Amino acid sequence: MTMNNGCRTTKGGRLDPAVALFHSLSDPTRLAIVKSMAAGEVRVSDLTGELGMAQSTVSAHVACLRDCGLVAGRVEGRSVYYSLAQPELMDLLSQAEILLAATGNAVSLCPVYGNGNESTHHVRALEDVR
Repeated sequence: MTMNNGCRTTKGGRLDPAVALFHSLSDPTRLAIVKSMAAGEVRVSDLTGELGMAQSTVSAHVACLRDCGLVAGRVEGRSVYYSLAQPELMDLLSQAEILLAATGNAVSLCPVYGNGNESTHHVRALEDVR
């Protein structure tokens, strides 16, 4: 897998659309950016202050969300104001919160959650099936 503006792609440059959508939201910074945009338009400089991150880092995450079609930019003078391109995204996040509450946040018990060993875990799981 390669990185492109903070988003992972396969060597061919394509992921299953659902995988790409959820991957774009899997990063805590991108999720925080989306939640900030729920209240309205923001500039990268607004986000850097809110998130306490470098402008280049925030810009890369915003570019990922833009490239995924989740965020749109509007130029006004020398500033770009970003907002959610798809308001349905907030519906998805609301449903995710409901699901997390219903499962008691059991996703935190997932053996690959947050440890970066997803591919190793999947290989082991396939070996166990054989």
